[in-house]
Amino acid sequence: MTDHAPPSEGLTTELLELAREMAARAGALLRESRPDDLGVSATKSSPIDVVTEMDLASEKLITSMIAEARPEDGVLGEEGAETSGSSGVRWVVDPLDGTVNYLYGLPSWAVSLAAEYHGETVVAVVAVPSRGETFHAVRGGGAWRDGQPVHCRPSPPMDQALIGTGFGYQQRRRQAQAGVVARLIPQVRDIRRAGAAAVDLCDVACGRLDGFYERGLQPWDLAAGDLIAREAGALTGGRPGERPGGELTVAASPGVFERLQPLLEDWGAWHD
Repeated sequence: MTDHAPPSEGLTTELLELAREMAARAGALLRESRPDDLGVSATKSSPIDVVTEMDLASEKLITSMIAEARPEDGVLGEEGAETSGSSGVRWVVDPLDGTVNYLYGLPSWAVSLAAEYHGETVVAVVAVPSRGETFHAVRGGGAWRDGQPVHCRPSPPMDQALIGTGFGYQQRRRQAQAGVVARLIPQVRDIRRAGAAAVDLCDVACGRLDGFYERGLQPWDLAAGDLIAREAGALTGGRPGERPGGELTVAASPGVFERLQPLLEDWGAWHD
């Protein structure tokens, strides 16, 4: 937490409008510029090169818009953009969350944008172009999908809970994560692995998942989705008493969160 006063309504409105415009333009760029045969072949040395180029192009578009509209703001971007700024506002940018899904033509990929004010996330936008959806939240103002309010599901019994998760890229981490899944799956309805944390967090917010957890997320993976989930009534955290972060991120409807977080702690989901 910080000791700074909250941002003015005018500032949050300005940040939200800019975030929505950036997400829409970056989402359109990614959707319209993706080659139809990307998952099969590409003109570059590999399909991965094309995805990397699209990722970089999306981040460049976003950071250019920030520089033009709010040049004093800081930026932290997945693809390397990092400036400190002097306004008290910092943008946390994932220009293409779910790159493997994007490569394969799966719909679960997103543009994720969060605006922090003196360290607290106050505005969040997650655009999911393949679904034709955009989620947003302003701190204290609820969570929304395409202009309609969204809420997390009422908490079911744990054996009826649908839980999302994700896996890292390193073999050792994946082995540890598989061990946690093996212990969890007999205790819940089922597990889903969609491949984009920002989308998973929004799915908790709108009731498509009862909960979500993952180890190894970066700030740009979770900043926007975390605020959207919380504003939709979900609880979020990391290890008990801690905020979501790289060790562990958990988001769920309150009753599911209260049961899921201790299990993940006991099973060591926060380490490899």
